[in-house]
Amino acid sequence: MSKTPRIAVVGSANVDLTTFSDHFPKPGETIFGKSFDLGFGGKGANQAVAAKLCGAEVFMVARVGDDLFGPATIQNFRNLGIDSTHVRQVPGVSSGVAPIFVDSSGQNRIIVVKGANDKLTPADVDSAAEMLKSAGCIVLQFEIPLETVYYTIQFARKHGIRCILNPAPAQPVDPQAIAGLDYFVPNESEAEAISGMPVRNVEEAGKCARQLLDQGIRRVLITLGANGSLIASPDGVVHVPPFPMKSLDSTGAGDAFIGSFATFLAEGMAEPDAVRRANLYAGLSTTGVGTQKSFYTRANFEAEWQKRDGA
Repeated sequence: MSKTPRIAVVGSANVDLTTFSDHFPKPGETIFGKSFDLGFGGKGANQAVAAKLCGAEVFMVARVGDDLFGPATIQNFRNLGIDSTHVRQVPGVSSGVAPIFVDSSGQNRIIVVKGANDKLTPADVDSAAEMLKSAGCIVLQFEIPLETVYYTIQFARKHGIRCILNPAPAQPVDPQAIAGLDYFVPNESEAEAISGMPVRNVEEAGKCARQLLDQGIRRVLITLGANGSLIASPDGVVHVPPFPMKSLDSTGAGDAFIGSFATFLAEGMAEPDAVRRANLYAGLSTTGVGTQKSFYTRANFEAEWQKRDGA
């Protein structure tokens, strides 16, 4: 590692309530689950934790509720060594929660209740401006108001800060608001929903990425699950293959990818190397249960990287 990157995450913090069962219930059906897990989550928080575990200095800008989950979420950031100066409670509002249902194949279905995440405003970005200016990369998602996302992209552009946007959950996007964005990182379903194009294989992902590039984005990076990932720029499209993995729970794999990719890239790694490493980091996260709890430390990741002849 050539340097310790400073990464700011402007985004969501949730509590994940994960239920495991052999199959998903039909409408009106009640079934018995196999097990239950409660943990800290939210796409923004997950990405912050992945970046921190990979070795970055991480700052979080977020809002939590005044319920019992709020203080616990802030303390979790502190315990992990993530700067939570700009994580504050909103009176009279619940914290964000995400009930997650995982079947025996590891596939998941998630319902996100945004709660206090929906109260993160452009004014909060301004309040954190001095900290954000010190960051080498700002990471964003769609679990906070789009107004705040677009405002933060403009802030990053104005101050010459690399910006990564994970458009999840998928929503219609204003092309002008994201023009000049450094990295747009959807998964297959998000890319499909935003572009209106099918993304069922690597070839279709490449066509979709080219269309998104035409909207003025500098780089499009589509995560393809078991098919690895694909990165597109004006120089061309490159498919980066996956690492074979026995998946237990895919929840949070996209967040693991983005947090690790942001760190690897900010350390000065070449883009293809950063993507390949992020593929492995994300894959490894699916071998454990939950989101943040399944993320690897840098030392454990490097050991796996060497085992798989990644060096």
